[in-house]
Amino acid sequence: MCGIVGYVGAQSALDVVFAGLRRLEYRGYDSAGVAVLAGDQVACVKKAGKLSQLEKALVDDPLPGSDATGDGHGGATGIGHTRWATHGGPTDTNAHPHLDASGRCAVVHNGIIENFAALRDELAARGTAVRSQTDSEIAAHLLAEEYAALEGSAQPGGARLAGAMRAVCRRLEGAFTLVALHADAPDVIVGARRNSPLVVGCGESEAFLASDVSAFIDHTRTAMELGQDQVVEVHPDRAVVTGFDGAPADARTYRVDWDASAAEKDGHDSFMLKEIAEQPKAVADTLLGRLDPALGTLTLGPELGLDPAVLRDAEKVVVIACGTAHHAGLVARLAVERWAKLPCEVELASEFRYRDPIVGPRTLVVAVSQSGETADTLMAVRHAREQGATVLAVCNTNGSTIPRESDAVLYTHAGPEVAVASTKAFLTQLVACLLLALHLGEVRGGPGDELRAAARALGRAPEDVASVLATMEPVRELARGLAHQETVLFLGRHAGYPVALEGALKLKELAYFHAEGFAAGELKHGPIALVEPGLPVIVVVPSPVASGVLHGKIVSNIQEIRARGAHTIVLAEEGDEAVVPYADHLIRVPAVPPLLQPLVAAVPLQVFACELATARGNDVDQPRNLAKSVTVE
Repeated sequence: MCGIVGYVGAQSALDVVFAGLRRLEYRGYDSAGVAVLAGDQVACVKKAGKLSQLEKALVDDPLPGSDATGDGHGGATGIGHTRWATHGGPTDTNAHPHLDASGRCAVVHNGIIENFAALRDELAARGTAVRSQTDSEIAAHLLAEEYAALEGSAQPGGARLAGAMRAVCRRLEGAFTLVALHADAPDVIVGARRNSPLVVGCGESEAFLASDVSAFIDHTRTAMELGQDQVVEVHPDRAVVTGFDGAPADARTYRVDWDASAAEKDGHDSFMLKEIAEQPKAVADTLLGRLDPALGTLTLGPELGLDPAVLRDAEKVVVIACGTAHHAGLVARLAVERWAKLPCEVELASEFRYRDPIVGPRTLVVAVSQSGETADTLMAVRHAREQGATVLAVCNTNGSTIPRESDAVLYTHAGPEVAVASTKAFLTQLVACLLLALHLGEVRGGPGDELRAAARALGRAPEDVASVLATMEPVRELARGLAHQETVLFLGRHAGYPVALEGALKLKELAYFHAEGFAAGELKHGPIALVEPGLPVIVVVPSPVASGVLHGKIVSNIQEIRARGAHTIVLAEEGDEAVVPYADHLIRVPAVPPLLQPLVAAVPLQVFACELATARGNDVDQPRNLAKSVTVE
């Protein structure tokens, strides 16, 4: 997803905005630009490529008025943007900000304006030349027209700009965040949002607009969340929020619970390595205050705030999620059905509302999203609520849209995850889903001894994850030795199957080569045709004690692929000696209950993917063609 930063205050807007864009680089982008007020005009520079290209352009040709004067003019108001190309390729012209024909109004945009073609034709009919291939530029021209239409009104410039923004938004279809400035309103920036994130940062005599709080965390930790279909008029000392219809609207102010250092690499070579290393603490933070590991008891009910009758009377659970979060949902299904004895479905959020899903007042829908802004999941949440379902969000981001539009939320408290490929978000989603399944089991009178034993084991998860991380050097060495490969297959059964899917996804995201995860029982139904001499196959083996017959079946799978010359990499728990004769490489993890195995089994696969990608010279924090938060369907 693209990144947006806006600033109004006494500092140099160029400095503040550019620093904010650097903090948003992790989201992924292919062009960038900035616009600042310079006297009674807007000065703008934008470049395809990385921020270094934009920085060079700013050095070679400095923006006029880029130093703050302290009076709210001449460079103390500005906006910036990092863009992922959608409409039109990554060129200087298509980069944001976009200016109107007069050069006095500048706009940045995230999302998709679905009716842009019709609006562009309207502009052309009025003689307005659209210079770029984007859907975004039309917003700048429309905003300038609406602002001009309010000329002569008694409203000050900021209120006029907000009014013009409301008028434009009422005409737009799709998902969008818009942030704009105008030369006639030098002490204000205006933003709007529909199905795409935007947050206000409230400082001392200065204010910020951004798509993510990390853009302004160096300056303030006080933020204001905006609701759906709202416009905000931001001055250095206040923010005025209205709906698209002009009616006054409330906005909740909250404190960001992490500081700027949490978004730094802290001595690691990459954010991904840092976030992998943070997983024991992240898991502990997800458990904190929710579980007594000694007693195996939960205290989740008051936090969720749901009527226990809703959980007792539920007829089924539906988990909706995308990508890595979907894999966490597959584990949740096993736990819910085991501990709560409830039917549980797991749906790709992107497909959910297009197949007429059967949900209703006795359905509990669990929406899993790291950012809380995933467009597919948000649309699925809205569809579920329209059908009368109760929606519970599992999310990492305070103040994001999905939690706000859900009936309850279980925050993962993982802290900022900067690397595009999720690691600690996945583990904390697993923990949150397991906590929820245990709570459902308790409310519905599930097997008490088993639930308490599972809760005690879950309480040991931070130590178990730490013990895995302490033994990863052989995994790194193995990954470096396989960097020349172009295909890796992953096999798993039961809770190991979602781990296999997640391991394959990490290799796809980071190493850019073919990787597939299969349910091991499906091996002879087609996938075994892919096995050839030398092919690396990673097998996630269930516990020989707890999984019963499954263990013997997967050992047979290993023998089958080894007989065909595959290079077998076996991930098995400590003490499992039955797999040793069939493993070319053996990765050990702690012995834990079967439903908790993904918490320890996923970690070596994260390390493996990161090390292999690094050996191939890839940027593990910003994989090609991927963005951190997908907010457009």
